[in-house]
Amino acid sequence: MFAAFPLLAIPVVVYNLIVLTLPGGFGSQDAQLQLGGPLFTITMTSGSPWAVSLSDLLLAGSLVVLFIELLKSTTSRRIAIINHSLSMLLFIICLVEFLLAPGFATSTFFLMTVMVLLDVLAGFIVTIVAARRDIDFGGGGDGG
Repeated sequence: MFAAFPLLAIPVVVYNLIVLTLPGGFGSQDAQLQLGGPLFTITMTSGSPWAVSLSDLLLAGSLVVLFIELLKSTTSRRIAIINHSLSMLLFIICLVEFLLAPGFATSTFFLMTVMVLLDVLAGFIVTIVAARRDIDFGGGGDGG
């Protein structure tokens, strides 16, 4: 049943927890300030400092999770349909939060929402292509 769980829910839940811990919760206007502040700085070999923020870490983690989700979507098991449905539900939740809650009206959450949408689209497209391929192999009438 774990395969049906959309892994992109993890970074979305982390973002929700960060926003909920801010004074004002979902209505907080300070989300961008909290996420954009540098957590640490890495000195590059060129000598330039690279300030890494919480937003950067969330987006990098979300990209890794998106890659794993795309790999998961290539399986054509029945559990994949449940995963696609739950991913669609997650996208709807993200879209509602982005549009209605001030704490979610940030570029970081918008990009996370786009990643969830890409997961939904890729999952459905891969499933349709795999089903079409299965039907083509199953027909076998022309003897090619």
